Amino acid sequence: MAPPKAILFDIGGVCVISPFQAILDYEITNHIPIGYINYAIQKGPYDTGAWQLIERGETELNDAWFSSFKAQLSKQDVWKEYWTKQSVKNSAGGVPGAAVQQPPRVPEIDAKKLFWSMMRISRAPDPWMYPALKKLRESGRFVLGALSNTVHFPTGIADDEGTVFDKSLVHEPHPNPHANDSTDIRDCFDVFLSSAHIGLRKPEPKAYELAVRELGRIAEERGMGKVDAKDVLFLDDIGINLKFARQSGLRTIKVDLGRTKDAVNELEAEAGIPLLDERSKL
Repeated sequence: MAPPKAILFDIGGVCVISPFQAILDYEITNHIPIGYINYAIQKGPYDTGAWQLIERGETELNDAWFSSFKAQLSKQDVWKEYWTKQSVKNSAGGVPGAAVQQPPRVPEIDAKKLFWSMMRISRAPDPWMYPALKKLRESGRFVLGALSNTVHFPTGIADDEGTVFDKSLVHEPHPNPHANDSTDIRDCFDVFLSSAHIGLRKPEPKAYELAVRELGRIAEERGMGKVDAKDVLFLDDIGINLKFARQSGLRTIKVDLGRTKDAVNELEAEAGIPLLDERSKL
């Protein structure tokens, strides 16, 4: 298969350290079953879930939203559903019925503390993917885009520790070769699509259609010809996002938590240029 003309990246969990790591750390520290928080977030609902609304830019990031987010993570029916599924999964042979334990109380989650820990960890460039992204840009062979489910931060908003939040990248100091890079992740891309600013979030098919269209516009301006969905390679860390991307015709690479090096190996094979270099690791 020919190399892609355009490469489309998710941000959190791909180009920067995954906010899922912060969720995992929170669950471990607070003795919450691993995976519950992500389960509760994904259950939404799609149209009214606090997380879904903030990522589409349909509500403001404030104390009222944090209360709604906490409520989303505290639904008895969602907790019971998750607990039942895990009990069946963990029982001998996956047998339901008597093997299903009565769920304890819904975990108490500090939604504000959780959220800001997710945002802070995502300021650090991924040690494998970020250098690869820079090499792709330096090659000049590809149109590079980002399609990220993001949050709009009001000017001057303070985090849970009372510090005004700065979403800029935090690069490691010298001798890190990227120590003096721009702290704005958008500078790495030709196209940057933020869900909170475009009103569309993955896995909505229209989000992928918009991305392909914008990547194609840049490609034609550069004389690279037309770009169709099949010419775009998409990297993401969430399975459902990749599933809908494939249904939209894009090629995909799954980036697993803590295994971005493996994803860079796959990206290198697809792009046809060297990207993985132990010396370039941050």
